[in-house]
Amino acid sequence: MSTRSAGLDEAVTRLSAGARRWTGLHAAYLDSPAAHAELPVVPRAKALLQLAMLRRYWEKCAPADPALAEVTRVVEQVWQRPDFTQLLTLDGGRARQFELMYAALAPTGSATGAPRALLDRLAADGYLVPGRKSPFVHLEARFYADLAGVEHKFAPYEELYEASPLPRAATLPVSDLDGCQVAHTLLYLTDFGLRDLLLPEEERDRALRVVERLTDHYAVLGDWDVVPKLLLAQYALGADPLRTPSGAAGLRMLVAAQAPDGAIPGRSADERVPADATPVEYFRKSYKVTLVVALMTLVVTGGRTKEPALTAATAIRETL
Repeated sequence: MSTRSAGLDEAVTRLSAGARRWTGLHAAYLDSPAAHAELPVVPRAKALLQLAMLRRYWEKCAPADPALAEVTRVVEQVWQRPDFTQLLTLDGGRARQFELMYAALAPTGSATGAPRALLDRLAADGYLVPGRKSPFVHLEARFYADLAGVEHKFAPYEELYEASPLPRAATLPVSDLDGCQVAHTLLYLTDFGLRDLLLPEEERDRALRVVERLTDHYAVLGDWDVVPKLLLAQYALGADPLRTPSGAAGLRMLVAAQAPDGAIPGRSADERVPADATPVEYFRKSYKVTLVVALMTLVVTGGRTKEPALTAATAIRETL
Protein backbone atom coordinates (compact mmCIF):
# COMPACT_ATOMS: atom_id res chain seq x y z
CA MET A 1 0.00 0.00 0.00
CA SER A 2 1.32 3.45 -0.90
CA THR A 3 2.32 5.73 1.94
CA ARG A 4 1.75 8.79 -0.21
CA SER A 5 -0.84 11.30 0.94
CA ALA A 6 -3.67 11.30 -1.59
CA GLY A 7 -4.10 15.04 -1.08
CA LEU A 8 -0.42 15.72 -1.66
CA ASP A 9 -0.37 13.50 -4.72
CA GLU A 10 -3.26 15.43 -6.28
CA ALA A 11 -1.79 18.77 -5.27
CA VAL A 12 1.53 17.93 -6.95
CA THR A 13 -0.30 16.90 -10.12
CA ARG A 14 -1.97 20.34 -10.13
CA LEU A 15 1.37 21.99 -9.35
CA SER A 16 2.86 20.32 -12.41
CA ALA A 17 -0.10 21.10 -14.66
CA GLY A 18 -0.05 24.75 -13.62
CA ALA A 19 3.70 25.15 -14.16
CA ARG A 20 3.50 23.51 -17.59
CA ARG A 21 0.46 25.55 -18.57
CA TRP A 22 2.22 28.81 -17.64
CA THR A 23 5.34 27.77 -19.52
CA GLY A 24 3.40 26.86 -22.64
CA LEU A 25 1.55 30.17 -22.60
CA HIS A 26 4.72 32.25 -22.23
CA ALA A 27 7.26 30.30 -24.28
CA ALA A 28 6.65 32.29 -27.46
CA TYR A 29 7.41 35.56 -25.67
CA LEU A 30 11.11 34.62 -25.46
CA ASP A 31 11.48 34.78 -29.24
CA SER A 32 9.13 37.69 -29.83
CA PRO A 33 10.02 41.25 -30.87
CA ALA A 34 8.85 42.38 -27.42
CA ALA A 35 11.35 40.11 -25.67
CA HIS A 36 14.14 41.26 -27.98
CA ALA A 37 13.40 44.80 -26.83
CA GLU A 38 12.60 44.16 -23.15
CA LEU A 39 15.00 41.41 -22.03
CA PRO A 40 18.81 41.55 -21.75
CA VAL A 41 20.45 39.52 -24.50
CA VAL A 42 22.43 36.96 -22.48
CA PRO A 43 19.67 36.13 -19.96
CA ARG A 44 17.24 35.69 -22.86
CA ALA A 45 19.62 33.31 -24.65
CA LYS A 46 20.13 31.36 -21.43
CA ALA A 47 16.36 31.22 -20.88
CA LEU A 48 15.94 29.66 -24.33
CA LEU A 49 18.55 27.01 -23.50
CA GLN A 50 16.60 26.28 -20.31
CA LEU A 51 13.40 25.99 -22.33
CA ALA A 52 15.08 23.47 -24.65
CA MET A 53 16.23 21.50 -21.60
CA LEU A 54 12.70 21.36 -20.23
CA ARG A 55 11.39 20.34 -23.66
CA ARG A 56 13.73 17.37 -23.73
CA TYR A 57 12.37 15.87 -20.51
CA TRP A 58 8.81 16.93 -21.24
CA GLU A 59 8.97 14.96 -24.49
CA LYS A 60 10.36 11.93 -22.66
CA CYS A 61 7.89 12.00 -19.75
CA ALA A 62 4.69 13.34 -21.31
CA PRO A 63 4.97 13.33 -25.12
CA ALA A 64 1.19 13.52 -25.60
CA ASP A 65 0.74 16.62 -23.42
CA PRO A 66 -0.88 19.27 -25.66
CA ALA A 67 1.04 22.07 -23.92
CA LEU A 68 4.32 20.57 -25.17
CA ALA A 69 3.55 21.48 -28.78
CA GLU A 70 4.04 25.23 -28.32
CA VAL A 71 7.29 24.78 -26.41
CA THR A 72 8.60 22.49 -29.14
CA ARG A 73 7.57 24.99 -31.83
CA VAL A 74 9.48 27.80 -30.12
CA VAL A 75 12.62 25.71 -29.58
CA GLU A 76 12.63 24.47 -33.17
CA GLN A 77 12.14 28.02 -34.43
CA VAL A 78 15.02 29.39 -32.35
CA TRP A 79 17.38 26.56 -33.33
CA GLN A 80 16.76 27.51 -36.98
CA ARG A 81 17.97 31.07 -36.40
CA PRO A 82 21.56 31.51 -37.61
CA ASP A 83 22.04 34.48 -35.29
CA PHE A 84 21.17 32.57 -32.10
CA THR A 85 24.58 30.92 -31.83
CA GLN A 86 26.16 34.37 -31.89
CA LEU A 87 24.24 35.28 -28.73
CA LEU A 88 25.81 32.34 -26.92
CA THR A 89 29.28 33.86 -27.26
CA LEU A 90 28.40 37.10 -25.46
CA ASP A 91 28.98 35.62 -21.99
CA GLY A 92 32.74 35.17 -22.20
CA GLY A 93 33.03 32.96 -19.13
CA ARG A 94 30.30 30.51 -20.18
CA ALA A 95 30.33 30.83 -23.98
CA ARG A 96 31.76 27.40 -24.77
CA GLN A 97 29.54 25.66 -22.25
CA PHE A 98 26.49 27.42 -23.74
CA GLU A 99 27.57 26.29 -27.19
CA LEU A 100 27.88 22.70 -25.96
CA MET A 101 24.42 22.93 -24.41
CA TYR A 102 23.02 24.32 -27.66
CA ALA A 103 24.43 21.38 -29.62
CA ALA A 104 23.26 18.83 -27.05
CA LEU A 105 19.71 20.19 -26.88
CA ALA A 106 19.12 20.58 -30.62
CA PRO A 107 15.67 19.25 -31.54
CA THR A 108 15.63 15.95 -33.38
CA GLY A 109 15.94 16.49 -37.11
CA SER A 110 17.34 20.01 -36.81
CA ALA A 111 17.80 21.18 -40.37
CA THR A 112 20.82 23.41 -39.80
CA GLY A 113 24.40 22.24 -39.50
CA ALA A 114 25.13 24.64 -36.66
CA PRO A 115 25.18 22.06 -33.83
CA ARG A 116 27.65 19.82 -35.67
CA ALA A 117 29.84 22.78 -36.62
CA LEU A 118 29.93 23.96 -33.02
CA LEU A 119 30.90 20.50 -31.77
CA ASP A 120 33.71 20.30 -34.33
CA ARG A 121 35.01 23.68 -33.22
CA LEU A 122 34.78 22.80 -29.53
CA ALA A 123 36.78 19.64 -30.20
CA ALA A 124 39.37 21.55 -32.21
CA ASP A 125 39.66 24.14 -29.43
CA GLY A 126 40.35 21.44 -26.84
CA TYR A 127 37.16 21.98 -24.87
CA LEU A 128 36.13 18.30 -24.90
CA VAL A 129 38.98 17.26 -22.60
CA PRO A 130 39.26 17.78 -18.82
CA GLY A 131 41.89 20.51 -19.05
CA ARG A 132 41.72 22.78 -16.03
CA LYS A 133 37.98 22.46 -15.51
CA SER A 134 36.77 22.28 -11.94
CA PRO A 135 35.23 18.92 -10.98
CA PHE A 136 31.71 20.33 -11.30
CA VAL A 137 32.30 21.97 -14.69
CA HIS A 138 34.03 18.77 -15.83
CA LEU A 139 30.90 16.76 -14.89
CA GLU A 140 28.58 19.28 -16.52
CA ALA A 141 30.61 19.21 -19.73
CA ARG A 142 30.62 15.40 -19.78
CA PHE A 143 26.83 15.32 -19.34
CA TYR A 144 26.18 17.65 -22.27
CA ALA A 145 28.83 16.01 -24.45
CA ASP A 146 27.12 12.68 -23.92
CA LEU A 147 23.75 14.22 -24.78
CA ALA A 148 25.28 15.62 -27.95
CA GLY A 149 26.73 12.22 -28.85
CA VAL A 150 30.17 13.65 -29.44
CA GLU A 151 33.47 11.92 -28.71
CA HIS A 152 35.32 13.33 -25.72
CA LYS A 153 38.05 12.50 -23.21
CA PHE A 154 36.21 13.34 -20.00
CA ALA A 155 36.56 11.12 -16.95
CA PRO A 156 34.07 8.33 -16.19
CA TYR A 157 31.04 9.28 -14.12
CA GLU A 158 32.28 7.18 -11.19
CA GLU A 159 35.44 9.30 -10.98
CA LEU A 160 33.47 12.50 -11.32
CA TYR A 161 31.23 11.47 -8.42
CA GLU A 162 34.29 10.81 -6.25
CA ALA A 163 35.65 14.25 -7.14
CA SER A 164 32.40 15.94 -6.09
CA PRO A 165 31.61 17.09 -2.51
CA LEU A 166 29.08 14.27 -2.02
CA PRO A 167 31.37 11.47 -0.77
CA ARG A 168 32.49 13.75 2.09
CA ALA A 169 29.28 15.69 2.61
CA ALA A 170 27.80 13.47 5.33
CA THR A 171 30.20 14.90 7.91
CA LEU A 172 29.65 18.53 6.95
CA PRO A 173 26.96 20.92 8.22
CA VAL A 174 24.41 21.91 5.59
CA SER A 175 25.62 25.50 5.80
CA ASP A 176 28.93 24.35 4.28
CA LEU A 177 27.25 22.74 1.27
CA ASP A 178 25.94 24.31 -1.93
CA GLY A 179 22.51 22.73 -2.34
CA CYS A 180 22.24 23.69 -5.98
CA GLN A 181 25.60 22.13 -6.84
CA VAL A 182 24.87 18.96 -4.85
CA ALA A 183 21.54 18.58 -6.67
CA HIS A 184 22.99 19.20 -10.12
CA THR A 185 25.82 16.75 -9.46
CA LEU A 186 23.24 14.00 -8.96
CA LEU A 187 21.11 15.18 -11.87
CA TYR A 188 24.02 15.14 -14.29
CA LEU A 189 25.05 11.69 -13.06
CA THR A 190 21.55 10.29 -13.64
CA ASP A 191 20.26 12.23 -16.67
CA PHE A 192 17.91 14.10 -14.35
CA GLY A 193 16.59 10.94 -12.75
CA LEU A 194 16.07 8.92 -15.94
CA ARG A 195 19.24 6.83 -15.63
CA ASP A 196 20.24 4.61 -12.70
CA LEU A 197 22.94 5.94 -10.40
CA LEU A 198 25.68 3.32 -10.34
CA LEU A 199 26.65 3.58 -6.69
CA PRO A 200 26.81 0.96 -3.94
CA GLU A 201 23.64 0.93 -1.86
CA GLU A 202 25.43 2.19 1.23
CA GLU A 203 26.85 5.19 -0.64
CA ARG A 204 23.48 5.90 -2.25
CA ASP A 205 21.80 5.89 1.18
CA ARG A 206 24.49 8.20 2.55
CA ALA A 207 23.97 10.63 -0.33
CA LEU A 208 20.21 10.52 0.15
CA ARG A 209 20.56 11.48 3.81
CA VAL A 210 22.64 14.47 2.74
CA VAL A 211 20.06 15.53 0.17
CA GLU A 212 17.21 15.13 2.68
CA ARG A 213 19.05 17.34 5.18
CA LEU A 214 19.61 19.93 2.49
CA THR A 215 15.95 19.76 1.44
CA ASP A 216 14.86 20.46 5.02
CA HIS A 217 17.34 23.32 5.26
CA TYR A 218 16.28 25.06 2.05
CA ALA A 219 12.59 24.49 2.75
CA VAL A 220 12.97 26.28 6.07
CA LEU A 221 14.65 29.14 4.16
CA GLY A 222 11.65 29.27 1.81
CA ASP A 223 13.92 28.74 -1.20
CA TRP A 224 11.61 27.98 -4.13
CA ASP A 225 14.53 27.66 -6.57
CA VAL A 226 16.80 25.11 -4.85
CA VAL A 227 14.14 22.92 -3.20
CA PRO A 228 12.70 21.50 -6.47
CA LYS A 229 16.21 20.61 -7.62
CA LEU A 230 16.80 18.74 -4.37
CA LEU A 231 13.45 16.98 -4.72
CA LEU A 232 14.50 15.75 -8.14
CA ALA A 233 17.86 14.72 -6.65
CA GLN A 234 15.98 12.60 -4.09
CA TYR A 235 14.19 10.91 -6.98
CA ALA A 236 17.52 10.40 -8.78
CA LEU A 237 18.76 8.55 -5.68
CA GLY A 238 15.81 6.18 -5.82
CA ALA A 239 13.54 7.88 -3.27
CA ASP A 240 10.00 9.13 -3.79
CA PRO A 241 9.95 12.76 -2.63
CA LEU A 242 6.20 12.50 -2.04
CA ARG A 243 6.98 9.93 0.66
CA THR A 244 10.06 11.34 2.39
CA PRO A 245 9.27 13.83 5.18
CA SER A 246 11.62 16.45 3.71
CA GLY A 247 10.25 15.91 0.22
CA ALA A 248 6.64 16.24 1.33
CA ALA A 249 7.48 19.44 3.21
CA GLY A 250 9.24 20.87 0.16
CA LEU A 251 6.37 19.98 -2.14
CA ARG A 252 3.82 21.53 0.22
CA MET A 253 5.89 24.71 0.22
CA LEU A 254 5.86 24.85 -3.58
CA VAL A 255 2.14 24.12 -3.79
CA ALA A 256 1.48 26.99 -1.39
CA ALA A 257 3.82 29.29 -3.33
CA GLN A 258 2.27 28.72 -6.76
CA ALA A 259 0.28 31.66 -8.12
CA PRO A 260 -3.21 31.18 -9.61
CA ASP A 261 -1.75 31.49 -13.13
CA GLY A 262 0.58 28.51 -12.48
CA ALA A 263 3.82 30.45 -12.04
CA ILE A 264 6.16 30.21 -9.08
CA PRO A 265 6.47 33.97 -8.54
CA GLY A 266 10.07 34.41 -7.48
CA ARG A 267 13.15 32.57 -6.24
CA SER A 268 12.02 32.45 -2.62
CA ALA A 269 9.34 33.52 -0.18
CA ASP A 270 11.46 36.58 0.69
CA GLU A 271 11.83 37.48 -3.00
CA ARG A 272 8.22 36.94 -4.06
CA VAL A 273 7.31 39.20 -6.96
CA PRO A 274 5.38 42.20 -5.62
CA ALA A 275 1.77 42.71 -6.62
CA ASP A 276 2.65 45.92 -8.49
CA ALA A 277 5.37 44.30 -10.63
CA THR A 278 5.30 44.98 -14.36
CA PRO A 279 4.52 42.03 -16.64
CA VAL A 280 8.17 41.91 -17.73
CA GLU A 281 9.43 41.90 -14.15
CA TYR A 282 6.92 39.19 -13.24
CA PHE A 283 8.09 37.06 -16.15
CA ARG A 284 11.78 37.51 -15.39
CA LYS A 285 11.38 36.67 -11.69
CA SER A 286 9.07 33.69 -12.29
CA TYR A 287 10.45 32.05 -15.42
CA LYS A 288 13.40 29.95 -14.25
CA VAL A 289 11.83 28.65 -11.04
CA THR A 290 8.58 27.74 -12.82
CA LEU A 291 10.56 25.76 -15.41
CA VAL A 292 12.48 23.94 -12.68
CA VAL A 293 9.22 22.99 -10.95
CA ALA A 294 7.73 21.84 -14.25
CA LEU A 295 10.75 19.65 -14.99
CA MET A 296 10.89 18.19 -11.49
CA THR A 297 7.21 17.32 -11.35
CA LEU A 298 7.22 15.84 -14.86
CA VAL A 299 9.93 13.38 -13.87
CA VAL A 300 8.73 12.66 -10.35
CA THR A 301 5.09 12.10 -11.30
CA GLY A 302 5.93 10.07 -14.37
CA GLY A 303 4.49 12.65 -16.73
CA ARG A 304 0.90 12.76 -15.48
CA THR A 305 -0.84 15.40 -17.58
CA LYS A 306 -4.43 15.19 -16.38
CA GLU A 307 -5.22 17.78 -13.74
CA PRO A 308 -7.57 16.18 -11.21
CA ALA A 309 -10.94 17.74 -10.55
CA LEU A 310 -11.08 19.57 -7.24
CA THR A 311 -13.93 17.87 -5.43
CA ALA A 312 -15.20 18.96 -2.04
CA ALA A 313 -13.42 16.02 -0.44
CA THR A 314 -10.19 16.91 -2.24
CA ALA A 315 -10.49 20.53 -1.17
CA ILE A 316 -10.64 19.42 2.45
CA ARG A 317 -7.59 17.20 1.99
CA GLU A 318 -5.70 20.03 0.33
CA THR A 319 -5.33 21.90 3.62
CA LEU A 320 -1.81 20.50 3.60
